[in-house]
Amino acid sequence: MKLQSRVRLAYFFKYSCLLYLPPQFQTDTHSVGHTHPPPPKMSRPWIFICPSSRGIGHHLTRHLLRTTRVPILATARSPDPTLVRERLLSGLITPADDPSGRLEVVPCDVTIESTICSAARRAASLFPPDRHHLHLAFAIPGILHPEKSAAQVDYADALETFKVNVLGPLMLMKYFSGFLPRKMTELDLSETDLPGHAVWVDMGARVGSIGDNKLGGWFSYRSSKAAVHSLTKCLDNQLYTKGGDKSMAMSYHPGTVKTDLSKEFWGSVANDTLLDPEVAVEKMAAVVMGIKLEQRGKCWDYKGKEVPP
Repeated sequence: MKLQSRVRLAYFFKYSCLLYLPPQFQTDTHSVGHTHPPPPKMSRPWIFICPSSRGIGHHLTRHLLRTTRVPILATARSPDPTLVRERLLSGLITPADDPSGRLEVVPCDVTIESTICSAARRAASLFPPDRHHLHLAFAIPGILHPEKSAAQVDYADALETFKVNVLGPLMLMKYFSGFLPRKMTELDLSETDLPGHAVWVDMGARVGSIGDNKLGGWFSYRSSKAAVHSLTKCLDNQLYTKGGDKSMAMSYHPGTVKTDLSKEFWGSVANDTLLDPEVAVEKMAAVVMGIKLEQRGKCWDYKGKEVPP
């Protein structure tokens, strides 16, 4: 073989091998002796709230649009979420920017897995994972069918309760927890007031506490919320393995809030403990923003106190 051909062959093997190496292990072919990987890209945060069409989710979305400058992906059950987006932005005034450019609303019904998958695809398109990470996630679907005794449990209602309250958050974990930061993710939180670690929030409840159950009743709702607390712990264990101190999960008990879910019970709640939605989401955001890594995997209430398992 001629010398010139051998040189060309060696050149081919040297540089074609780079095509089969992950980018972090590829060397700079223009710098002699350079063997260090390029610095990782900084990852910008985004927020996920499901659902946002009404209740706590609606008011929380508006609150975070007012108080942060981070893009938000919100969801609505309607196949056409245009009206939900308009209501979320209606009369919203922020001193820093126009929040309409930071809000995307996508269809998502937590009882239909294909819609959750489609929402996740949209998230990946809006926030490419190589440059973005999910920093605050609120998986907060919920319904209530109260029963005073086991004899009052309706099979269809109980099944709906578990589909929304338990399988809903679980499927959201399946499709969205992968957007949370990993151990090697370099978080770019400049110009934000977000916590230094990402937080996944499930909607728990004090009635989901087994140790605190002194009254009984509400069979399907209580057990569904106990299941949510268990799911939160499972997810947090997974996040610790993959993300270390970069991400954590928690459950949250909002108290009794003036929403349609609790309307039937407003009269039995003391006025000083019945929270307006705007006040409730302020408290929720404060607890989530202030949560510490050593508090991970547990349920916390609107006063910042732990709800026992």
